[in-house]
Amino acid sequence: MPVLVLVVDFGAQYAQLIARRVRQAHVYSEIVPSTMSVAEMLAKAPKAIILSGGPSSVYADGAPTLDPALFRHDIPIFGICYGFQVMAAALGGVVTQTGNSEFGRTSMSHDDSSRLLRGLDTQSRVWMSHGDSVTAVPAGFTATARTADTPIVAFENSDATLAGVQFHPEVLHSENGQEILRRWLIDIVGCEPTWTSENIVATEVEKIRALVGDKHVICGLSGGVDSAVAAAIVQKAIGSQLTCVFVDHGLLREGEAEQVEEDFVAATGVALKIIDAREIFLNALAGVTDPETKRKIIGAEFIRAFELAAREISEHESVDFLVQGTLYPDVVESGGGTGTANIKSHHNVGGLPEDLQFTLIEPLRTLFKDEVREVGVELGLPGEIVWRQPFPGPGLAIRIIGEVTENRLSLLRKADFIAREELKLAGLDREIWQCPVVLLADVRSVGVQGDGRTYGHPIVLRPVSSEDAMTADWSRLPYDVLEKISTRITNEVREVNRVTLDITSKPPGTIEWE
Repeated sequence: MPVLVLVVDFGAQYAQLIARRVRQAHVYSEIVPSTMSVAEMLAKAPKAIILSGGPSSVYADGAPTLDPALFRHDIPIFGICYGFQVMAAALGGVVTQTGNSEFGRTSMSHDDSSRLLRGLDTQSRVWMSHGDSVTAVPAGFTATARTADTPIVAFENSDATLAGVQFHPEVLHSENGQEILRRWLIDIVGCEPTWTSENIVATEVEKIRALVGDKHVICGLSGGVDSAVAAAIVQKAIGSQLTCVFVDHGLLREGEAEQVEEDFVAATGVALKIIDAREIFLNALAGVTDPETKRKIIGAEFIRAFELAAREISEHESVDFLVQGTLYPDVVESGGGTGTANIKSHHNVGGLPEDLQFTLIEPLRTLFKDEVREVGVELGLPGEIVWRQPFPGPGLAIRIIGEVTENRLSLLRKADFIAREELKLAGLDREIWQCPVVLLADVRSVGVQGDGRTYGHPIVLRPVSSEDAMTADWSRLPYDVLEKISTRITNEVREVNRVTLDITSKPPGTIEWE
């Protein structure tokens, strides 16, 4: 079992980001709710604990609290923002509503005598988001940093195993933030940086072999990175005992079906059963324009296709296990991973019902998306699969605003391929989170192409930057790249005469249009 750091969630928008930053220091982390008892936390045998931020005031009615008993067990603890204030109050310090709020980038200065901060630039800019402030440190602690409006923005005890900061070191806007977290975890607490892709693969392979024995396993491949990496880990563990099922619903982007059918098989040697259901899905979607109805139809048809494949496989060998590409954010958002896992409709196997008679194997259950990609590289999967941008389960069906037809799918595939190709040529394909390309199929706009008047469809480009897709900002792509994409699409894609750019952030807009 790797070294464990618990991130206690006080309702912070950045709790998952804290956990990810800990893992970027190669230390394993898990998120737990602030309602978890001290006994339950101790039962997990944590090497250290980090207290997250949160939206509440420490003294507000119903605000999340921290049992002071936690500090009686000699566990290193680090407080961030609200966690910093809760920690101060629990240890006898003072938290006050001073009226001096700080939000966004703020200049901070610190003492070079601080074990946590020494050697860093004594003047830096950090990301603040607070109204209350610590106005007196607990006995035995030293205030080590300040801003113009807040005299205490960091403190630590004599060996810095108990420490905290008012700002958010997990946010990229905080200068030296990652180094502060790494320094506390590795240099001060003594965590061993053993959480690496190589060790993750080795651990999961060993677990799968012990669980499966000589029995057989199936896995639904979607074409996405999650299902591909999950299948590759299981394949490495049990080889020919795994059969993968790829339901080709005809809603993938240009070249993605071939990546599954050819590149993935070549890289892993996995046994692959392909279900050609393109005509079935198209017929089921005929005349449908409502996005939720599209999703339900696609989910239902996928279940039928997958169940048919499973029955055919079971005729030759008993299948006892099903591989699921569940990620750690899915676990957190469904209750923190306690109890039996549910199969959700947005997971890689497409919403399989819970009454299927399989035991789940979830080799990615402890991982974030960036870690999944690292594991994919470790396993030698093709780059086109490992670095594939997030793509919705219903595929291009929900990027066509209107009825889904073969002609409209063809138009969108061509436009999407051009956008992806130009982003890759410009070296931007890994800098943005994703770039959905949307076909406004039920809209026509007037244009002029050659010497003639046209009445074609508009295409929408939706490039976004994000950490986890919970929030997102539109990506400021260079004008010359946008020009190339627009020119190529309007020249090369029949029936498209206008390219538009969606510059809405999330919130208020979502990343996908439907």
